[in-house]
Amino acid sequence: MKTFVLIHGSWHGAWNWHKVVPLLEKAGHKAIAIDLPGMGRDKTPIGEITLQTGVDKICEVLDSIGDKAILVGHSKNGIMISQAAEYRPEKIEKLVYLAAYLIPNGKTQREYSMQDTQGVLKPYVDFHEASQSTTLRPEIYKEGLYHDCEDDITELAKVLLSHEPFVSGVTPLQLSKEKYDSIPRYYIECTEDRAVTPFIQRKMYTETPCKKVYSMATSHSPFFSQPKELVEIFLEISNAD
Repeated sequence: MKTFVLIHGSWHGAWNWHKVVPLLEKAGHKAIAIDLPGMGRDKTPIGEITLQTGVDKICEVLDSIGDKAILVGHSKNGIMISQAAEYRPEKIEKLVYLAAYLIPNGKTQREYSMQDTQGVLKPYVDFHEASQSTTLRPEIYKEGLYHDCEDDITELAKVLLSHEPFVSGVTPLQLSKEKYDSIPRYYIECTEDRAVTPFIQRKMYTETPCKKVYSMATSHSPFFSQPKELVEIFLEISNAD
């Protein structure tokens, strides 16, 4: 039995994984989906959230697990699993980046996001100075995040999507060869992604090579549109040497 720790992306929460968790459990594994601080059901004030705040939450979860975990990060919060890996390399068996920001030492998520000029989300992102956070306008949800998903997912998102902390995306990662690079990395690219486009995904996993790259012909949200196929990839990764 393996333990998967599942980290959601921007504006989302643990509910991202509601189709994936039961499939992993049916396959005999443990799956833990968390709300990062200030997200989902976590009520930490959004203006207090930093990169460190999120990483500390992940480290707490890792510390509570007896064995090593397979740590999965989606979208922006690839940065969270990378930094957590630097702090807890002994607690992580593998890192899995799902259409996620795979950022090298000393760089920020925003530096790479700004290079992704073909993504459709940016014109619909509103910045809130008082809370140092962003929100995404609902009119882009379907096209930008869920174009191959059932309509009920978009309706759920209209209720559940929340503010996203800004500071974490402009904080440079601090990663070392001795710790972060000691953990095998895997990348799952989404080739029809309109949020984190295939261009920037390929740039990132080319600059920071992974043990294997998998491809899914999906939107940014394969955990909704193709959960069974996604779990099959997770299981293959879990069995890899």
